[in-house]
Amino acid sequence: MFALISTPPAPAGPAPSGGEAPDEALGRSQGGFSTKLHLRAEGGGKPIIAVLTGGERHEQIALEGLLDDGAIRRSGRGRPRLRPRRLAGDKGYSSPTARRRLRQRRISPVIPTRKDQRPQPNFDREAYRERNKVERLINRLKQFRRIATRYEKRAANYLAMVNIGMIMLWL
Repeated sequence: MFALISTPPAPAGPAPSGGEAPDEALGRSQGGFSTKLHLRAEGGGKPIIAVLTGGERHEQIALEGLLDDGAIRRSGRGRPRLRPRRLAGDKGYSSPTARRRLRQRRISPVIPTRKDQRPQPNFDREAYRERNKVERLINRLKQFRRIATRYEKRAANYLAMVNIGMIMLWL
């Protein structure tokens, strides 16, 4: 089994005048006032779980939520599998802390290193190329206007729209 994760920014519309509560997943980033949508997909590119954070938040904040939720059904009998064997992520997940968290769960990281880090000698480029499936998944989700523009002010409502979009992609 192979899991894919990524974190594209989603535009959040005009900034509110008085600031937002921290649990509404809105924050200022270099691109403006936005929301990050962290996704976990199964090996075929179908969505499993989504986590929202503010635009300024780092990817590691959502890593635990992506790994703890979303079980994948096994072929045949047996309980659903929660832990993938390998996980491909972008460079935002390349910190030693994130790699340590993955190894504690016995998940092999397929994550490239940043320029300021020592290169990993056992990095699997072929497996990392499979991460484009999650990028294509993001593009399919962005075809839904409510997800692409975040019309909803509340994070719970926006996450509900993302979940509906993910269900539509499974159908």
